[in-house]
Amino acid sequence: MKATCLHKFRQAYGEGLIEGVVWEVPEPVPPSEHPYKYRLVYIGNGQRVLGYDNERGKGDHKHVGDDELSYVFQDVPTLLADFKSDLEGVAS
Repeated sequence: MKATCLHKFRQAYGEGLIEGVVWEVPEPVPPSEHPYKYRLVYIGNGQRVLGYDNERGKGDHKHVGDDELSYVFQDVPTLLADFKSDLEGVAS
């Protein structure tokens, strides 16, 4: 099985831009244990304000300002809802 793009978006949001992609992958990206690779980001004033990703070697995490926090991945709909909820908090 090849990687399959499930969601891809790029659009203006408030004073910034949101961009994201979620892939279903044939093998988990270590140390994540689920079959998804994702990157969701909100850019404001040329800076990352909020980001979610599961980088190889780091696993599932999110960036809120300068802080990097662990993120517990449940499923793709919850991932998108959590990003939206955090986005509303940082972009308001």
